[in-house]
Amino acid sequence: MSDDRNSKPPRGKAVPSGRLSRVFGLGSLAGRIAGNVVTSGASQLLKGQRPAMSDLLLTPANITRIADKLATMRGAAMKVGQLISMDGGDFLPRELADILARLRDDAEPMPKAQLDEVLAEAWGDNWQSDLLYFTSTPEAAASIGQVHKVITIDGTMLAVKVQYPGVRESIDSDVNNVATLIRMSGLIPKELDIGTVLEEAKGQLKQEADYLREAQMLDRYHQLLNNDQDFIVPKSFPALCTKDVLAMSFESGEDIQQVLGLSQARRNHIMSALMRLFFKEVFDFKLIQSDPNLANYRFHPQSGKVILLDFGATREIPGYIAEGYQQLLKAAAYQDNTMMEQAALSIGLLLSSHSNEQKARVVELGMTACEAIHHDTEYDFGASDLIARIHTLGTALTYDQDFWHVPPVDALFIHRKLGGLFLLAKRLNAQMNLRAIAAPWL
Repeated sequence: MSDDRNSKPPRGKAVPSGRLSRVFGLGSLAGRIAGNVVTSGASQLLKGQRPAMSDLLLTPANITRIADKLATMRGAAMKVGQLISMDGGDFLPRELADILARLRDDAEPMPKAQLDEVLAEAWGDNWQSDLLYFTSTPEAAASIGQVHKVITIDGTMLAVKVQYPGVRESIDSDVNNVATLIRMSGLIPKELDIGTVLEEAKGQLKQEADYLREAQMLDRYHQLLNNDQDFIVPKSFPALCTKDVLAMSFESGEDIQQVLGLSQARRNHIMSALMRLFFKEVFDFKLIQSDPNLANYRFHPQSGKVILLDFGATREIPGYIAEGYQQLLKAAAYQDNTMMEQAALSIGLLLSSHSNEQKARVVELGMTACEAIHHDTEYDFGASDLIARIHTLGTALTYDQDFWHVPPVDALFIHRKLGGLFLLAKRLNAQMNLRAIAAPWL
């Protein structure tokens, strides 16, 4: 068997796999930051200044320390901040947004020795003899696992995702420790109760760390979209799937942003297909792949199809949530404020106890977010400042209207996916008739 030993695999950084080592990792980080705060604070006090604690905590050096430590630990420690900000992060200051942006980049891979240990645990000590080829250098490395190209003895090419050791066992402590670190910074207002979101983040991460569950979700989507003219979904390879290893057919494709080089019509078609899929997920499948990371989309130039990847964050959508969003969609299409308020109440985006002014501002935000569906014409996402206006309205709602309501987590994940699609549409300079795409559900 070949494992490309002639190539020089990256050294990587070992993932701390023990619970104590992960707790100590965050503890030592807090210690170094505290030391930096004391030194910087004393220096400023001697100059007669009275610095705010958030200013001392979030120096460029400390931001770098936090991002580097979380990226080294991977797992929940790397993902929790993104989950906290999955409503669009309107309330997050720039400093915390900078940390989260750093964590969206690829993680460093495991060293080869640690990778071999994980595979021996999953496949047995003689796992190499059962494969014709295994690349030591990963195709990609992210927060929970890294992906390798594999060829089986019979010549089948696979993509194999290998989970970092200790991720599953450390989710609860990682989420708690990182949340404490973020709370200490004072960046998240005390009025905002993120307890429910944190508990849901733990549950979501545990699902993402269950590769047998992801294999099931992968195959469900493969079946749902097997005859679709616009998408390719890999299929699992059960013989090599375990709770820590996910094996699937290898689908070769390009970065989705490569479609920027295609014609306007092709870009419009691709983005329209992705929006059509979103509506089908919410209203027909009642099942949504909720992670809008651009790395989860690849472009297959030979067929012109989009390859869909990474189904760990797939969620079932409750029926009442799907019905509420269909009512909200109709309200937006026909610009019916009363219907939109009723839909927002049924979903849980609003409570009956909210003031009339708060309700009006939420409806205004919803109508603005859905303005592309108001008219039966093409909407130019590339030229639109819609995302900036949504951000402005969301910030005003939070601070001016004292609106600290956290909606149902299912709604947050739907918004997270839709926000990612809007960002992709803007990046691709797409022009779409969203009303026509949504017509089957109106």
